[in-house]
Amino acid sequence: MKAIMIMESIMQTYRKSIWNRFTKAVREFRLIEPGDHIAVCISGGKDSMLLAKCMEKYQKIGEIPFSLTFLCMDPGYKEENRRQILDNAELLGIHLDIFDTKIFSSIERVGNNPCFLCARLRRGALYQAAKDRGCNKIALGHHFDDVIETILMGMLYGGQVQTMMPRLRSENYENMQVIRPLYYVREADIIRWAQEHCLHFLRCACSMTAAQEKEQQSASKRQEIKELIQTLKKVNPDVEHHIFRSVWNVDLRRLISYHLGDTCHHFMDDFSSGD
Repeated sequence: MKAIMIMESIMQTYRKSIWNRFTKAVREFRLIEPGDHIAVCISGGKDSMLLAKCMEKYQKIGEIPFSLTFLCMDPGYKEENRRQILDNAELLGIHLDIFDTKIFSSIERVGNNPCFLCARLRRGALYQAAKDRGCNKIALGHHFDDVIETILMGMLYGGQVQTMMPRLRSENYENMQVIRPLYYVREADIIRWAQEHCLHFLRCACSMTAAQEKEQQSASKRQEIKELIQTLKKVNPDVEHHIFRSVWNVDLRRLISYHLGDTCHHFMDDFSSGD
């Protein structure tokens, strides 16, 4: 009964801020195509759980025939964390296909900053599990805020201009694509949706993250970017949309260099003193 009520809120109370933005991304980037078998990756957090409900509803009322598998990896959660994921899935009416790995235990031997390795291992495990189940696409719960934060992180900490794409082909798994249907959905609206229904979702549940929070260590780079954006918004309320549009309005003539795959283009390649 509550699963129905939660779904109705997405279609009614949050129709404009969540559902319409979800369907806009699906249509604009052609994220779902006839015959797709899509693995919706469930991390246990608010974003992936919302994505699961939106994908489920779209399958029921949309005109495109496609299959869904709600894929959840247990990288070595404590029993209470695994139980929370299962309880939330049951509450939301989501049937999880859950599989176990030992990723958490394998990264405990890593020194500082193990998050990159953990993310890489988890991504590889999810890709393989999706492939084993006959899926051709993996749906992830990244939202609009993730996109603009990624743009700034690349510039400020990576020295590059790039963004989180709404759709891309896997480089390592043939005929596999990644899609991000929540591409236009704002995190604040996801939080409001979860709070309205008193839903409590899992955050990163590895022992190393828990230890850092307990010791109140410095915030992650992504959290720093979140705080920077909030500061910039005080001066320019539209700054988030400007950041987002910056990777849509790229003039290659105004770049020192850019590359397409392994081919690098430098502005001096075609420059002559007579021009």
